Order: sequence, then C-alpha cells, then structure tokens
Amino acid sequence: MNDVIETILNHRSIRSFEEKALTAEQIETIIRSAQAASTSSFIQGYTIIGVKDREKKQKLAELAGGQSYVENNGHFFVFCGDLNRHRILAEMEGTDLQVPLESTEKFMVACIDAALAAQNAALAAESMGLGICYIGGIRNDLPSVCDLLNIPDGVLPLFGMAVGYPNKINDKKPRLPIENIYHENGYNTDEASFRKQLTNYNETISDYYEERTDGKRKDTWTEQMVQMIGAKSRMYMKEFVEERNMNKR
Repeated sequence: MNDVIETILNHRSIRSFEEKALTAEQIETIIRSAQAASTSSFIQGYTIIGVKDREKKQKLAELAGGQSYVENNGHFFVFCGDLNRHRILAEMEGTDLQVPLESTEKFMVACIDAALAAQNAALAAESMGLGICYIGGIRNDLPSVCDLLNIPDGVLPLFGMAVGYPNKINDKKPRLPIENIYHENGYNTDEASFRKQLTNYNETISDYYEERTDGKRKDTWTEQMVQMIGAKSRMYMKEFVEERNMNKR
C-alpha cells in the first residue's frame, strides 16, 4: 500500500482545529491540487472562495447551524458550481449560451466538477498533515451566503470545507460493507442480501457509537438515515437554484 492510498483510507472528519492559520503556500498548493482534478469536457465549472475575514466566518458558522469549526480553523473554503464565467466567455465570443447554461446537464457538470475538485483539495490537505471537514450546513440559507460572499447568478455555493491543524482526532467511522456499494455487471437487486448487510452494518455502527460515547449513544445507521432524510430539510433548493438561472431546462 502506498502513501496516497494510506492517506485516503485514513480519512476522518476533523471538527476541532488549532488556532493556526494556513500559509499562503499551503492554500495555493491546495487550490492547485483542486484544479488538477478531472473536469467534464474541460468546462472547469467551479469556483473556490477562501474566507479569511473573521466576521464572515462567524456569520457562516451561524448560517451553518452554529458549527464552531466553520469559524475556528486554519482556512475556510466554499466550493461553488460556477457557470457565470461561461456566460461571460459567450459574450466575448459574440454568442448566446443561455439555453444550454440553464440546462440540467450543465448544472450537473458544475456540481460534479466542484465535487471532484474538492476531493482533490481534501486529499492534498490531508497529505500535508492537515485535517478537513466538509460543511453542507451552508446550504441552510444560501440566499444569505450569496449575499455575504457577493456571489452572482449562475454560481451556486454547494458546500464548505474547514481545513486546519487537527486539535482532536476521532476514530474513523466504519463504512458500508463493500458488497453493498460495489456491484459487478449490473445493479444487484437482491434485497434480502441488502437487508442482511445493513443489519450487520447496524450492529457495527451501534457498537462504534457505544464505545465512542461510553454508552451514551448506540443508534444504528438505518435509524440515523430515517431521521435525517425524513426531516425534509432545505426544501427551498429547487426554486432557489432556478432563480440563479441554473437547472431550469
């Protein structure tokens, strides 16, 4: 096993960071690593916003549901799907790309490009001994995030990433059994095997939480998912995305 694979397999979310800012060189290395990710048809449909301003980080932490590590970290990145620059380049080339830029396909391209770039950034940061935590909580109130960060139409903040020097490292959460994730030559529709795998995984997750919390918590993965998905959070998203002139066709 090489160092890259060891870094990947050693990932865990870090939610407590030292009060130590990243250097300009570290930030540039992370961004250049993000840019090295694959991008659909060379579209490069994303933008990364770095947030250093303390007041803005405090506001983002508040918008994300009071997550302190959004404010207290070495650097905070916001990854955005971005088709605004493609509107600009269309004007430069004397053409109109409004219809294709408002399509679901191009919206998916922007989201996928941003996610690929973010994972490269995460791996680069972790390879330097830093910790990371993805922050989906910024989607709690995207209108306010867009106002705070001066984000124009055609650009959608997707998630944040807190990066910094780990102050506390938790145990790695066990993932689903590989048989539940990886299917060969087609989707495995044997629900009986799925249920057995999930039952076994529930036991693993329950044991993990019980040990981590000294018996204060022992919920299962399926219980978590029912509660989380059933909460119907951020139901404004479809309308908001269309208002940004994205995913309209």
